Amino acid sequence: MRPGLRTGALTAATMIAFAANSLLCRAALQHDAIGPARFTAIRILAGALALAPLAWTRSSPARRHGTWPAAIALFAYALFFSLAYVRLQAGTGALLLFGTVQAAMIAWGLRGGERPGPVTWLGLAGALGGLAWLLLPGISAPHPFGAALMIGAGLSWSAYSIFGRGAADPIAATAGNFLRAVPLAAAALFALGLRETMTARGLALAAISGALTSGLGYVLWYAALRSLPVTSAAIVQLAVPVVAAAGGVLLLGERPGLRLVLAGSLVLAGVAAAILGRTRRPP
Repeated sequence: MRPGLRTGALTAATMIAFAANSLLCRAALQHDAIGPARFTAIRILAGALALAPLAWTRSSPARRHGTWPAAIALFAYALFFSLAYVRLQAGTGALLLFGTVQAAMIAWGLRGGERPGPVTWLGLAGALGGLAWLLLPGISAPHPFGAALMIGAGLSWSAYSIFGRGAADPIAATAGNFLRAVPLAAAALFALGLRETMTARGLALAAISGALTSGLGYVLWYAALRSLPVTSAAIVQLAVPVVAAAGGVLLLGERPGLRLVLAGSLVLAGVAAAILGRTRRPP
């Protein structure tokens, strides 16, 4: 497969995994099937258990791969996201999360010498406008602590994505990061989650989220990041809420509505324009 097609396929598969993860989190956390600290701990443990055997067969044990900074960023993102999700409306949370990711990653790309062209900037503006159109109606002022947590999640995810651009082996690196994050998640569980409720449904959703849509999804993301400029990697993630909304229509029986169709089309067109536009990388 040609490099451009391979990167496009990896990116598309990653966005589907991220959208599925959003649906799983919503199903678990918004319906009190599990508490946020327990969800985070099970999610990270399941990811580590799913990825460790894959990494072990490659060259060396997974614990020798990954880095502590990336593991801390992974843990912080997962915990902050879960804690914020139960305090914010879904639309408010998505705007805060993806707005933070755009600002942080694009700023990092510009700092590193990337120079997006006019088409990329136009695509970003269109995608952001479509996302705001999709999510803004009906939302209220966010809970201050919830907003701070979601901004922290966005910054942590940006850091985790930037760390992953240099990963030579995405499977081993992701497995190592998840393994390092396990004791951090366990500490958070004992500090915050011992009194949280958990149903069998919540446990299953957290495990699927960790093993499939997080663990394997993050492997795909690290693989795609090797060929994506930082600015493009930031912009393409704006497609996740649209894909998640489409998944809600297909899997949860939600009604699409004209706003979803039009705003979603604007987001996807903007993302496509931003990716196809030329971005000058640093020499």
